[in-house]
Amino acid sequence: MSPLGRTATREAAEFLGIPLRLRRPRSPVESLRAHGLSEREVAATRLATSWLLAYPDEALLDRLDVLAAAVLELPAPASTPLSAFLAHLDGTPMGNVQRHYVEVFDMKRRACPFLTYWTHGDTRNRGVAILRFKQAYEEAGFSIGSEELPDHLAVVLEFAAVGERVTGDALLAEHAAPIALLREALHDLGSAYAHVLDAVVATLPEVTPELQARMAQLAAAGPPAEQVGLEPFPTAPTPTGARR
Repeated sequence: MSPLGRTATREAAEFLGIPLRLRRPRSPVESLRAHGLSEREVAATRLATSWLLAYPDEALLDRLDVLAAAVLELPAPASTPLSAFLAHLDGTPMGNVQRHYVEVFDMKRRACPFLTYWTHGDTRNRGVAILRFKQAYEEAGFSIGSEELPDHLAVVLEFAAVGERVTGDALLAEHAAPIALLREALHDLGSAYAHVLDAVVATLPEVTPELQARMAQLAAAGPPAEQVGLEPFPTAPTPTGARR
């Protein structure tokens, strides 16, 4: 089930036909740029990747045919990696997919899907950073349940697709370096979820030298480790298998 709730219907959701509720390249930033996708195609890509980055369950299985049909309507930078991931899902037992999801996203810090963890770790500042996401959603008229933290990439992508576009773009652009590092980690791990991240980065702005420098800085330093003052949210990466 989608963690974001709103009564208004959005074009991206209609395009996908689903209710609201992807050999490693030489350089992880070579294709981290907008690929000429229209605004509607960007929204549809982000909504599709939001569902595919959630824990794989029966709800996802029920939507695979609709997702596959919608993905075929997207330009190659989005449709190629998403089609590859959907083919992987179709040919892999769901139990294996679920185990892999937990092993990658729940057990490996370097593949953490919570964006503020990359920039704040388990420090006192992370709770404030997470609150910024929640406030952005609420200011746009959305509410978020307790199924997932507001900074989970799947939640941010859904908001950027069906919420207030400029705010969603800003949240993703601000965390483009963590997203690129997550993509790189998934490629390094040989995870099929790297295809989903390839599609995500196709919707992001072009990488600047400043962003490349920030990526290198984050990769070298790793998440901060201080563990005090984490209210008002439980900020440590915890198993996501039971969520959404």
